Amino acid sequence: MPHALIVAHGQPSAPAPAEAALAAYAAEVDVQCDGINVSAATLASPGALEDSLQRLPRDTVIYPLFMAKGWFVTSALPKRLGDRSLRILDPLGVDVELPALVADALQDTLAENQWDASATDLILAAHGSGRSRNPSAVAQGFATALAQHLTFGSMHLGFVEEPPSIADAASDLRAQALCLPFFACTGGHVLEDVPQALNQAGFTGKVMPVVGELPQVKSHIAATLCQAFKTS
Repeated sequence: MPHALIVAHGQPSAPAPAEAALAAYAAEVDVQCDGINVSAATLASPGALEDSLQRLPRDTVIYPLFMAKGWFVTSALPKRLGDRSLRILDPLGVDVELPALVADALQDTLAENQWDASATDLILAAHGSGRSRNPSAVAQGFATALAQHLTFGSMHLGFVEEPPSIADAASDLRAQALCLPFFACTGGHVLEDVPQALNQAGFTGKVMPVVGELPQVKSHIAATLCQAFKTS
């Protein structure tokens, strides 16, 4: 049976919960991957990636659950693979189909609340970086592409680690507002930094799950893995 390994950053300060959460995530994707065994490992959990690779065949496909094709995906992950020449797919955040998938999820949320997009403010809460322009460029590109699928009353982009901050971006929004965390996994930034920034801004709208947790995205990852083995 073909094997795929979903790899995420994890939580260095508390690796075990993030490792367990990613394993549960992989199990949900696995259910949608007929004929493919899907497992997971985080980079932050000591030895987790290496232990997984020892149990998996050398034609395993790696899916990086990251929002940018940055240092972790292009340098840290390949280095951790050692002499294994495994195929690494593009990370979630640069998938050209992601804006349409997220637009579908946003439409579902709008419909659940009986809101119209044109009368709703949207804030994208992203990670950003004080060292590299790549993460913010990916988030900005995503925002531009998303606007081609769905027109909100206003759309704002804020970052955890660079300006504009999430608090600044979320200030003075109407009550009919959505916050979409532009993250692959629900980690410390999503559980702590994003809520704190929204509270600081007086945000009273609704907060959606992170991009990676959206049902449309999980199904797409499963389809991507299936397609990877068809074309390999």
